[in-house]
Amino acid sequence: MRIFDPHIHMTSRTTDDYRAMYAAGVRALVEPSFWLGQPRTSPASFHDYFDALLGWEPFRAAQYGIAHHCTLALNPKEANDPRCVPVLDDLPRYLVKDSVVAVGEIGYDSMTPAEDHALAAQLQLAADHGLPALVHTPHRDKLAGLRRTIDVVRESALDPEHVLLDHLNETTVKEAAGSGGWLGFSIYPDTKMDEDRMVAVLKAHGTDKVLVNSAADWGRSDPLKTRKVGDAMLAAGFGEDDVDKVLWRNPVAFYGLSGRLQLDVPPPADLHEGNSILRGGE
Repeated sequence: MRIFDPHIHMTSRTTDDYRAMYAAGVRALVEPSFWLGQPRTSPASFHDYFDALLGWEPFRAAQYGIAHHCTLALNPKEANDPRCVPVLDDLPRYLVKDSVVAVGEIGYDSMTPAEDHALAAQLQLAADHGLPALVHTPHRDKLAGLRRTIDVVRESALDPEHVLLDHLNETTVKEAAGSGGWLGFSIYPDTKMDEDRMVAVLKAHGTDKVLVNSAADWGRSDPLKTRKVGDAMLAAGFGEDDVDKVLWRNPVAFYGLSGRLQLDVPPPADLHEGNSILRGGE
């Protein structure tokens, strides 16, 4: 089973997580820029963070045989902080970097006018740079937030086919699918979606344009949830081709819209094909 996790925050994870992910079949990932938990006080702190996503984290991932890409943006939560908003003017010099495969996470947190402005401005940046966009749908009042997101996307210069609507669930998947965008689902231990609910959604709506991610971060989360979804799909009667489509070909197709995916990373020396850890994960 080969896995591309299209949304995971490895800055918050350990090297043991990288080892476990490789053993489970993860060979590529995208790390979106997000709120680190501690409020930033200036654009300079974004610059340091972006530099780490472009340099240190790809190096760290490569040591464990995983191709690392990122998306960069002013996230919705910090779009409400006047100290952070000037980073919008700095984003163009980062969006030209080779490992940046989308603008994101953008979208809504509390659905404020400041978030409206940041979302519209960054959809334009995505269009200007020929990049897709990773859009965070809000955790509260999800359906209203999704509808507001779709309206802003339709008013933008970015083709809806270049938009991934993330953090969807059963209440939002139908309207998200009708927007023409790609459909993202985050699988968590306690909140968002779980494996069984995800399988039910796939049975009802099919596998087209569906991406499944762990969204693992500094909170209670699990970087192996993508593998667990694949196992649950097989147990529910989906074929190996269905699993490969959801866990590999769909994220490759979406982020491939950037023209920047680089998926060839040598396997780590201590996890070669004969290693018992690898045999247990594949």
